[in-house]
Amino acid sequence: MKISVTFRNGEGENWQKVYAEEKMQKLKKYLDAPAEAHIIISMEKFRNAMEINLSSNGWNINAKEEAKDMRIALDRCVEKIEKQLKKQREKVREHKPKSIRQSQEKSASAEEAEEVTSKITETRKIILKPMSFDEAIMELDEKNDRFIIYRDSSSENVSIVYRRDDGNFTLIETN
Repeated sequence: MKISVTFRNGEGENWQKVYAEEKMQKLKKYLDAPAEAHIIISMEKFRNAMEINLSSNGWNINAKEEAKDMRIALDRCVEKIEKQLKKQREKVREHKPKSIRQSQEKSASAEEAEEVTSKITETRKIILKPMSFDEAIMELDEKNDRFIIYRDSSSENVSIVYRRDDGNFTLIETN
């Protein structure tokens, strides 16, 4: 990271420059590409103003702060820049190419369509009558329903008989 420090309204001391460079090294872990930082320190009586301009990989991040102590102003500026870098990094991580986003949108719309078709529209409670297979078919013919659920009188298991589209019947037995 290339760091340049500029002092306005006075001659700065060496420790201020060293302190600023140390604090800026803390930001290196958030940067993947080479970066350039320009730090402007202005001092007026009891007011120390700090401005940091950081540019890296097409990003320009700025922070300004004023405080009585130069160290406090610099620390706050570095915190602001750190926040902005974290936010920028998260945006890059969460960004997905257009092709991936479109496929996710298609799968989401397909899931929504499935949810629409699989809603429970009606609930019925039935009493299982004990009967034989032949009695169940006779009752299906009488009521003209598609299926009947009954308790098999010989095995005491629950069974389902339903009428297929071709007119034949299918028996489903449970254990």
